[in-house]
Amino acid sequence: MLQDPATPLPCVFLNVAIVDSLTIMFPNVLAQAVQNATTAAQPAIDAAAEKAKVTALNKARSLAFDKLSTDEWIYIGTYYGARVLFVILLMTLSWTLSSWVSTLVRNAMSRVKFDETLTLFIARFVRWLILLLAGLMCLSYFGVETTSFAALIGAAGLAIGLAFQGTLSNFAAGSMLLIFRPYKVGDVVNVANYLGKVAEIELFTTAIDTFDNRRIIVPNSSIFGAVIENITYHPVRRIDIPVGTAYAADVDQTRSVLEAAVRSVALVVPAPAPEVVLTDLGASSVNWQVRGWAKRESFGEAKQAIIRAVKLSLDEARISIPFPQLDLHLDPPGPEPAPAPEPPEPVRWAPKISNT
Repeated sequence: MLQDPATPLPCVFLNVAIVDSLTIMFPNVLAQAVQNATTAAQPAIDAAAEKAKVTALNKARSLAFDKLSTDEWIYIGTYYGARVLFVILLMTLSWTLSSWVSTLVRNAMSRVKFDETLTLFIARFVRWLILLLAGLMCLSYFGVETTSFAALIGAAGLAIGLAFQGTLSNFAAGSMLLIFRPYKVGDVVNVANYLGKVAEIELFTTAIDTFDNRRIIVPNSSIFGAVIENITYHPVRRIDIPVGTAYAADVDQTRSVLEAAVRSVALVVPAPAPEVVLTDLGASSVNWQVRGWAKRESFGEAKQAIIRAVKLSLDEARISIPFPQLDLHLDPPGPEPAPAPEPPEPVRWAPKISNT
């Protein structure tokens, strides 16, 4: 007994059971005939079952819940319940896997002494990439077309990009900073008229700690589009100390004293060798420049030590350091000037009126 293709899903299953019972009751020819009929009708039965499933799903997707029968509710609950459980399990595994892979990438790059800033960026990027792929897989499992979803994301990205041009410029500049790495975390830099140590490098901003312990957040677009001075890029830096001596001092003796002073500082490295340069003859002094090299970690301390050594050495050699002087000359008061003559009285004139 065959059912119409529009028969609900439980009725289709009942038909199959009836056919199987008849096969047992009527052996031989009848059973063979029933089996042939069942085989011939099997495509129609499968089509009816599939149509019943599609009808139930369409009702649920169109939110026509009042038109669903009890059997359709059971089928929809089973259909979507299994998928929800699968999505929860997939997202849980993806969250755990992304954290594990991110930690693995960070540890592997740290072992090879890779750049710390780029290491953190790559680790976070890998983690969110795994979560994004898992989310797209869940959407496709529920029947959402990922191609149309990608087109929607592209259109939304274009609109957002036009609205956030400044933010995207900071993002592009931050990407360039992370790729080319003109500085890294811990370097002392002079960027956007701010001098300090780099604390953090993000995709949109760079955090700088000044030497008076202030946190400055600078947009990356202001940094990448201007001059970047990395003060601690090289391991050794040169210290320049200007010194002025009196014209009465011997030039050769002054040079020897200054060279001995800079070489006596323990923080000055032997190579490159320190030097003393005669720069020019000023208005009131002979100007020198004492140059010494020191490691970047001890730059400030070495500069203070060189200045102290130069001052003590010049005092010991009795070489004076001229300084600006102001001479004030007061002129004695002279005789008082003669008073100016008074102006003459004005002539008053009136017209004479005649009676004739």
